[in-house]
Amino acid sequence: MAIEFNASDRTTLGVEWELQLVDVRTRHLRQEAQQVLADLPDLSRGPGRPPLRHELMQCTVEVVTGVCETVEEAMADLQGSADRLQGVLEPRKAAALCAGTHPVDDWRDQTLAPVQRYGELIEQMQWLARRILTFGVHVHVGVRSKDKAVPIVNALAGYLPHFLALTASSPYWSGHDTGLASSRSIVFGALPTSGPPPLLDDWPAFEEYMETLLRAGTIASIKEVWWDVRPHPDYGTIEIRMFDGIPTLREVGMAAALSQSLVRLFDQQIDRGYGLPRPPAWVVADNKWRATRYGLDARVITDGRGSTVPLRDDLYELVRELGPVAARLGCAEELDAVSEVLDKGASYERQRAIVREGGTLNDVVDALAEEFRTGTPGGG
Repeated sequence: MAIEFNASDRTTLGVEWELQLVDVRTRHLRQEAQQVLADLPDLSRGPGRPPLRHELMQCTVEVVTGVCETVEEAMADLQGSADRLQGVLEPRKAAALCAGTHPVDDWRDQTLAPVQRYGELIEQMQWLARRILTFGVHVHVGVRSKDKAVPIVNALAGYLPHFLALTASSPYWSGHDTGLASSRSIVFGALPTSGPPPLLDDWPAFEEYMETLLRAGTIASIKEVWWDVRPHPDYGTIEIRMFDGIPTLREVGMAAALSQSLVRLFDQQIDRGYGLPRPPAWVVADNKWRATRYGLDARVITDGRGSTVPLRDDLYELVRELGPVAARLGCAEELDAVSEVLDKGASYERQRAIVREGGTLNDVVDALAEEFRTGTPGGG
């Protein structure tokens, strides 16, 4: 089975930001995506990929950029769409925010979006899909050749804990503290074609694997493969799906800068004849769990012998290593937000701090809405 890969000339960017619609008085989710999108027809209708669109639940609006050259361009694209969205929500006494889960609301109280493929997903997956009241950020980075896609996916699998811990924002599920940094990782990860990518040898191996899944009836199309990092043949990108819902534009820029810089680094290393890292599958799975549970306080495994280092230390070193690449890409300032998160706390830490200091989960919702509005962690 031949799968065409529409290779990108450059390490271009595309970002998808899944937003919650909440009532500013009750703090509960509003099932009004259909009405909100109807109020913005120029952004939600028409051919191609409109900037605003439905997700699985009616409480969600996804904001999508066009194809961007730089992180700065992608963030401006997101900001413009988010501003328009906010303008429609305010008269409705509603607000947008983003976190991996809503701190209070239950999946059983949500309404399915009026999209045929979502109904088909529910029919196929049943409870696994019905409970996906989760929100994430996906970053696409252009790749210049299909022959580079699989080695880069394998290398990026070693950074799943880095992606997740920096953006972990779902400690609460249905009003309870799960004890995890990211409950979203567990809920979405239960889908049978989600989770860490299989570490394949090359593009023909990817084609063969997809053909096997299709022949077996596991999937109806390769779009139903929701790995944490996956090649996206239609767009000619690698899509990083490991990020939790990200509350602020500043942190979305961080995720985009980290993604673009890593892909550019690996692309250049292939050009120079270097072999890319390919961590053992058990290390990838174990490290993902460690970040899911402990977030930035995880110790991650660094080799097949079980050596470990603090994830925080590894992230500081990663920022140092990627600095020259980010500078050439024009996203050094956005990459520096990694250090800010390490110093001031990821979203899961900020949310728990509110409760620890006597606040309620409603206060957490308010804080998330304020962070979204201001675009900076802490709402400042």
